[in-house]
Amino acid sequence: MRKASFGVLALAGLILVGTPALHASDMVAVYARVDRVVLAPDENSPRTIQVFGVFSVAKPNDRNDYQPPAHGYLYFTLTGDERQVRREWNDLKQIAGTKQIVALGNRYTMKPRVRAEKDAPSDPDPYATDTGLTKVNGRTDYAPIRALLDSRD
Repeated sequence: MRKASFGVLALAGLILVGTPALHASDMVAVYARVDRVVLAPDENSPRTIQVFGVFSVAKPNDRNDYQPPAHGYLYFTLTGDERQVRREWNDLKQIAGTKQIVALGNRYTMKPRVRAEKDAPSDPDPYATDTGLTKVNGRTDYAPIRALLDSRD
């Protein structure tokens, strides 16, 4: 009996040692501090949006890390559920200038590019609504959020 118990414990130990640590992945595509929003061709029926501010964008091919904060703008075109997209775009407009950090998009379906403010808007990225737009309250010790809070205007 004693040998069997030891064998089971030894096997369990080997399984635990041989199993890589599992990390929860962060699904957010972008953490943003939004300064201003430009809807085009007009605010009533926008087809595109420019979101100006500072952004921590998910690193491609890395399910847990983010690029350093970048100032500029994101440029999106309306795709999918138009009503939902416009609701989220209205929410972005409402939080613009408040210094509220927001999380938007899913890193696997939204691949936005941060563009320099001087760059003319062209070739917008598709806007995906699958995870919605969320205000980030707390979590100020989380690296991409801390980086945005520490970023200079």
